[in-house]
Amino acid sequence: MTFSILPPAASPRAARGTSPCSDTSLDSDGDIDATRPPKRSKIGHKAVITPGEVVTEDSQWMRGHGTTASPDSTVILATVAGTLLRTNKLLSVQPLRARYTPEIGDLVVGRIVSVETKRWKVDLSAPLLAHLPLSAINLPGGILRKRTATDELAIRTFFSEGDLLVAEVQSVYQDGAASLHTRSLRYGKLRNGVFMRVSGTGGGGGVVRSRRQVWTVTTANGGGEVDMVLGVNGYIWICKHSRGELVASTEEAKKMNEITKMEEAVNESMYSNRNDEIGPQTRREIARLGGCVRALVENGVRVDEEMVMAAYGMSLEGDTDMDGAQEEEDEYMGGEKGKRVVAAALESVR
Repeated sequence: MTFSILPPAASPRAARGTSPCSDTSLDSDGDIDATRPPKRSKIGHKAVITPGEVVTEDSQWMRGHGTTASPDSTVILATVAGTLLRTNKLLSVQPLRARYTPEIGDLVVGRIVSVETKRWKVDLSAPLLAHLPLSAINLPGGILRKRTATDELAIRTFFSEGDLLVAEVQSVYQDGAASLHTRSLRYGKLRNGVFMRVSGTGGGGGVVRSRRQVWTVTTANGGGEVDMVLGVNGYIWICKHSRGELVASTEEAKKMNEITKMEEAVNESMYSNRNDEIGPQTRREIARLGGCVRALVENGVRVDEEMVMAAYGMSLEGDTDMDGAQEEEDEYMGGEKGKRVVAAALESVR
């Protein structure tokens, strides 16, 4: 008897899986084989995502802020207009315009809206008003002691409704409200300047968290020194630098060899409501810095120390014509002039 060896034949199941008309392999129940996962959808790289737009359909991603998903589907949809942020497997949408969300350690500029028992309510452009406890401020003279009933009765002598202040976020409550403190000579009541409100860290052109939020600008045209305070919440304060007055009072106290009087001279001005005399040159440079900030915001550029100083330098160069004469009749920083200044500032920092 002769035996013939035949070549191995493919099984019907394998033939079905490798059929050119079939895109996926099927198991015994007719379902997709788990050994061959379907292709995963890629995350788009669009600059702006609109509300209702599909972010992804892949189940490996988790939804974060600014997104939503139905319980019976893996589709993640955007709920706000903004840019897509990816943190490991977490997807979130950062809105283009949003209210400030307090974080511990943020330097903020706020306005007192109400005075309550042992605390003030402060507007930070956040969803909830912030709290400034009476125990979280410096007393005049730098005295360190427990707050008494006398301090509670004199609470309006420190801050009253409408006062502006610079403070630091000390803690954040569970409901999102911030607790502030001004236990430093860098913080306290603001005066001798101008207040501006722009967009904060919500996105787009506005104030961003940077290395320095407070610095001193040595202005041109005899304006002297000007302080810039960029609050992370989008509130900006531009004022005359008061270091010279404090140094003068400190030197006078040193001559008297009385440390207590030196501390009192430095701290008494912290809660003063009277503005000092500001010269026209200083006012002009304060207005110029404010115009630079507005130009940056109108053109969607971040507001930080680097960009503000670059825009200020370009504005000074733009005021000088080809002959080197100063153009004093046109000081407006908006419109086409603002666009040119911002474009030159962006080019200079690259």
